Amino acid sequence: MKKSLLVLGAGLLAVSCGTTKTYYISSKSGTDTQGTVVFKQKGKTVSMNMNVYRLTPGEHAVHIHEKADCSAADGSSAGGHWNPAGDDHGKWGSAHFHMGDIGNLYADKNGDAHLVFKTDKWCLGCSDDSKNIIGKGIIIHSAKDDFHTQPTGNAGGRVGCVEIK
Repeated sequence: MKKSLLVLGAGLLAVSCGTTKTYYISSKSGTDTQGTVVFKQKGKTVSMNMNVYRLTPGEHAVHIHEKADCSAADGSSAGGHWNPAGDDHGKWGSAHFHMGDIGNLYADKNGDAHLVFKTDKWCLGCSDDSKNIIGKGIIIHSAKDDFHTQPTGNAGGRVGCVEIK
C-alpha cells in the first residue's frame, strides 16, 4: 500500500511540475545569431522564453515554421509558417493569424533581445496536431513582421533557426 501511494505521489508530482525543453538557436544566412529558447508547459499553458544575441539592432519577426529542420544555410528547410487551420497571416490574437505568428522581438544596440510568450493554443508533445509544436521550427527573421503581407509578414531573410524536437 505504501509503495502504491509513493508511486502515485511521484506521478502526480511529475505531472504538476510540467515539461521543460531548452533549445539552441542556429545562426543562418551568414549571420552570428545565437541564443536559447526555453519552452515550459504547466497544465494547458505553454510559455516560450527566448534570449537572442548578436542580432542587428531593431525589430525581428519570430515565427514557428512547419518543420524542425535547420539544415539549409538560409533556414529555408524549416518550410513556411506553421498554419494548421489555413488562416491568413496576421498578428497573434487578431481575427486571422497563423498558429506560428508569434510577433516581433526587439534587439537593443548590442544586438540582444528577449521575448516571453505564453499561450494555451500550443502543447508540447500532445496528440492534437493543431496544437503540438514538437516537430516544428522557430525562425528569427532579419526584419520585423508587418502583420499584413501574405503569407510571411514581409519579415525578410532567416537569421536564426531552432529545431523543436
